[in-house]
Amino acid sequence: MKFVKLACVVTIFSFLAACAEAQSWTESKYGSTDMAGASNLMTPDKALQATALIKTGSVLSLGRDYTADMPLFGARVFAVRGTRGLAGGPLGSNSIIWMDDFIATEIGQVGTQFDGLSHIGIGGDHNLFYNGTPMEEVFGGTGTRKLGIEHVKPFFTRGIVLDFVALKGRNLEAGEEITVADIEDALKAQGLAEPGTGDVVLLHTGWGRHWIADNVTFNSGEPGIGLEAAAWLIARDIAIVGADTWTIEVLPNPDNTVAFPVHMELIPKNGIFIHENIATQRLIAAGVSEFAYIFAPVPIAGATGSPGAPLAAY
Repeated sequence: MKFVKLACVVTIFSFLAACAEAQSWTESKYGSTDMAGASNLMTPDKALQATALIKTGSVLSLGRDYTADMPLFGARVFAVRGTRGLAGGPLGSNSIIWMDDFIATEIGQVGTQFDGLSHIGIGGDHNLFYNGTPMEEVFGGTGTRKLGIEHVKPFFTRGIVLDFVALKGRNLEAGEEITVADIEDALKAQGLAEPGTGDVVLLHTGWGRHWIADNVTFNSGEPGIGLEAAAWLIARDIAIVGADTWTIEVLPNPDNTVAFPVHMELIPKNGIFIHENIATQRLIAAGVSEFAYIFAPVPIAGATGSPGAPLAAY
């Protein structure tokens, strides 16, 4: 009888713990109707803090060129079609002429890409996205009906790049996990204060060396953070994690039964954004570790992500 009672207590405790865990991520700390996630952390104080990091007035673009030969995930495509002649004109007494173009692609999910809150959800008995939003409320035939990229606020904040190539004395390889110890060692080696509320953390792994030069290798896996390092970053209330890789997380994952678990922890559970395929080597070449990170997602209503080049001002 005592064993049965103990089993019941354990079962009830486990149930309550599971309920608490579910509630913890399905109810955003920014409010039950929030669709802006960690971009809510962009305050006047963060902008002023970032402005103070601009010492030389130099600005770097951290976005890669969008080209037809860049590596793409799965069946995604990228094609630019010109008008093969004038799109209009001559017009007026001044004979103005012009050209246009047509771009066919998954516009927010190729090249240097910014993952929005409707990009990743958690399936199972209940298919949910950020803030516990049901799949049925997100899906739409002309873009997402909720959590579209248009709700994300512009970023002007402190950014840091962690140079794991310098830390290890070599380029990182596919399947190599960046640990909390690695992050702490990189911060110490580079003389950087820990990331804090609203900051952006970029990871330089050297994997970008394969970009276009060897797309098969680039897409075959990558070095990156695992769940331990993701939890460390989440606890510091950062806004964005970015990298010179196509997912920012270690692939293949040490646990071969899971798929992109870091994406799930960051986006739907915590509203933290991911910026992929960043040209971090430009910061390294310039000797820059800390900078003002500036990025405004292209406000395409209902989009799951955004193209565009983030800027580093220092």
